[in-house]
Amino acid sequence: MSSEQNIKSNAGNPPLGDRGIRVGIIGAAGYTGGELIRLLLNHPNAQIAFAQSGSNADNLVSKVHGDLVGETDLKFSATHHFNVDVIFFCAGHGEAKKFVEANNIPSTVKLIDIGNDFRLQADAIINGREFVYGLPELQREKIKAASNIANPGCFATAIQLGLLPLAKAGLLANVYTTGITGSTGAGQSLAATSHFSWRANNVQAYKTLTHQHNAEILQSINSLQSNAALSEENFSFVPWRGDFTRGIFISSQLKCDLSVEELNILYNEFYKGHPFTTVTTEAVFLKQVVNTNKCIIQLEKVGNKLVVHSVIDNLTKGASGQAVQNMNLIFGLEETTGLKLKATYF
Repeated sequence: MSSEQNIKSNAGNPPLGDRGIRVGIIGAAGYTGGELIRLLLNHPNAQIAFAQSGSNADNLVSKVHGDLVGETDLKFSATHHFNVDVIFFCAGHGEAKKFVEANNIPSTVKLIDIGNDFRLQADAIINGREFVYGLPELQREKIKAASNIANPGCFATAIQLGLLPLAKAGLLANVYTTGITGSTGAGQSLAATSHFSWRANNVQAYKTLTHQHNAEILQSINSLQSNAALSEENFSFVPWRGDFTRGIFISSQLKCDLSVEELNILYNEFYKGHPFTTVTTEAVFLKQVVNTNKCIIQLEKVGNKLVVHSVIDNLTKGASGQAVQNMNLIFGLEETTGLKLKATYF
């Protein structure tokens, strides 16, 4: 029996075999939960032990995540158990912290939080567990040695990947960033600004200069840039809601005296050996990355003004795909396992 057939036949609620990593998912009915299930069903070294959802208990997963019809007979469960190797938290922000505080989780169970509960160093230790910030391009070796991962935010991932090489070179002083995201970034719960009738033919700025990802971005930047700290005073971010479902497009502007040729060398050297981040001299666009775990970066320069464009899919590299990437690293698998995905170009 092939690995994929084995996943499908064992994906209901039968006893688990010895087939790789046993996975539990808390909050499996949302967008990140559905994306995670899709990836894990096609992962050759993972098996879903449970997919918890209080509001959808006993329903087929494919009733909520319609793209999985014919792929699995897995049902949502009302509860969880600890007969697993790793638990992913896909519930709302704050839920992972409550879960860790309320449960006596065996030390053998790894935790990966896709929410924002443990991303900042001040929040990284709870009940004796220390969470490592899970941006592989920043600290892959620490992730390999970790048992608990705080998955980065989607905007934070795209912005950081665009700026980290400059931070390592000590070149960040004043940064002005704009970014646009698709409607799935707002989650599955319906809100006034996520209705199709509102989103269609519409764009809006929101959380101007106050986005919740600012703190983790500055934390990462300042872990690399020792000569001058970046702060809320010299880092400005304006996010936008876009008229599409998936993807993030970031443009960060700053002053820099290096040539584009020198900068491309700097970026390519920094990301050498990191399989999901690519630097290109061609114009980047969302269709290159949607439905993949890639980040593609392009540098443009006029005079001493530099613009760094970075594009990702907010649900894969910005959430569930990066979470699987982190799972691969902490369990000693090839980083790209189950993540060699192709964009839907047309």
